[in-house]
Amino acid sequence: MQLDREQIQQHIPHRPPFLWLDEVVSVDQERIHARKYLDPQLDVFQGHYPHFPVLPGVLLCEACFQAAAVMIARMLPGDDGQVPVVTRLNNTKFRQMVRPGDTIDLEAELTERVSNAFFFKGKVSVDGKVAVRLEFACTATDAEQ
Repeated sequence: MQLDREQIQQHIPHRPPFLWLDEVVSVDQERIHARKYLDPQLDVFQGHYPHFPVLPGVLLCEACFQAAAVMIARMLPGDDGQVPVVTRLNNTKFRQMVRPGDTIDLEAELTERVSNAFFFKGKVSVDGKVAVRLEFACTATDAEQ
């Protein structure tokens, strides 16, 4: 199943300028593959190493978290008022820089689910080269807290 930006926004609360997904290429109960084009005009590139702009690693992780959040939202009962929140980040390895004009491929694989806790392995890549590998956990929590 594929999702465009409007459909993504129906699943997660993130909105521009902090929405780090342009499209979902595929998603099922175990895996998601999404993409984001990094426009050279993004504000983050104006201030993060302006003479050699690099996307901060924390934003690469956030993009992967958002992809997983789409997957989780599809698993939760419809309109139950819960949102996924990251609760753990482990074994993160940054392997290459991501620059303006790159398109990042985001992959998250559900490795375990215990009640409302979801455990993932993630990967962010550019042109088939791994930029980040990470493991993380999310918990579905009430949005009104």
